[in-house]
Amino acid sequence: MPLTDDANASSTNAGSPGSPGSAALTRDAEALAPELTALRRELHQLPEVGLHLPVTQQRVLDALEGLPLEVTTGTTTTSVVAVLRGEHPGPAVILRADMDALPLVEQNDLPYRSTNEAMHACGHDLHTAALVGAARLLSERREQLHGSVILMFQPGEESLGGAKYMLEEGLLDAARTPHDTVPAGDTPRAGAVPADGGPTEDVPDNEVAAAYALHVFPGERGRIEYAVGPAMASSNRCYVTMHGAGGHGSQPHLATDPVPALLEFGTALQTRITRRFSVFDPVVATITQLSAGDAVNVIPPSANLGATVRTISDEALDGIEAEVTRLANHVAQAHGCTAEVEFVRQYPVTHNHPEATEQAAGWLRELFGEQAVTHHPTPRMTGEDFSFVANQVPGVFLYVGASPDDVDPATAAFNHSPLVLFDDAVLPTMAATLSHLALQRLAG
Repeated sequence: MPLTDDANASSTNAGSPGSPGSAALTRDAEALAPELTALRRELHQLPEVGLHLPVTQQRVLDALEGLPLEVTTGTTTTSVVAVLRGEHPGPAVILRADMDALPLVEQNDLPYRSTNEAMHACGHDLHTAALVGAARLLSERREQLHGSVILMFQPGEESLGGAKYMLEEGLLDAARTPHDTVPAGDTPRAGAVPADGGPTEDVPDNEVAAAYALHVFPGERGRIEYAVGPAMASSNRCYVTMHGAGGHGSQPHLATDPVPALLEFGTALQTRITRRFSVFDPVVATITQLSAGDAVNVIPPSANLGATVRTISDEALDGIEAEVTRLANHVAQAHGCTAEVEFVRQYPVTHNHPEATEQAAGWLRELFGEQAVTHHPTPRMTGEDFSFVANQVPGVFLYVGASPDDVDPATAAFNHSPLVLFDDAVLPTMAATLSHLALQRLAG
């Protein structure tokens, strides 16, 4: 899905959505395609995992060099925060890109395939390159900004909560000046998300008014999707260990075998979910780890499993945690074992602020056309640590289709697969999207 264009557009006039200035934004984004593609492919070849991404951080810093940005780096992680101050006073917006990869060995035969045992299998290399593109586009349009843009380059999204570290290090205060008044005590932040999800007008200068993030997925290239309210599930981890008494594999009656107890718990859990939780408030529990003994003729003294658990509501989350504990204990007791349960609440539900999201969707429809932006009626059960940001300020999380033209999205490998493929050609759309959201929210 190509960007809109207007051969007669003036690159010096931003104007409103659908104006010549908007066409100039998309045209300027397309002009960045070779540079952004080169950056993305370099990042793809050198993926890094976790909270400490020194090579990636340095590459981002190099790409931002020379732009009118106030750049700081993290102390607990290798994050990068860059503030672009507009020429007029006003609030701030956050544009976020995650930078970390996954511990997967890539199986794609690409000239720029990963050179180590990690892989950008979730598209964070595209997110990072697109945000660099937005930094360039917005730096050329400072005179249109009534406020500041906070560029958030984040490590550790994949299960490590890098966004939380960045919040703790003052992300929301990045645009403040020494003359700004810091809210005292329990005074709510001016840009905080209202309990009723209503409007967030009259945000003071340099306070964060909104945060925007994009995520690629297998789909028609350039198509943007959004949900209103819960956009993604909470992400949690569950570990269950059954303790018994080991023995010889030929004499199970002389042991207390924890393996059957663990297997029964695993199957009973799925049945319990369908009987205790409404399909309209879903719970997904997927067992991904199983471990018991090492020797085939030995009954081990314990057996354990690990599972990922996803919910859309806090009520369902409280309920499944209680059910897991109760079920594990009862199954263990029936087998003469004892159960040990660890339930880790990792990422909360990612909520898209209703008004801010509908507003953003409208801006993007005017930029790219009605057919380019689609409302997704249900949340996805994936999880995101952007949820920590969206719990503090009005957040908007959007999906962007990024499949190559010769790949059918219906059968394409999904994110986190060693075979997933994303197309560089989507980068101008992503850079223009981020830039346009900031320009419109800070239009004065």
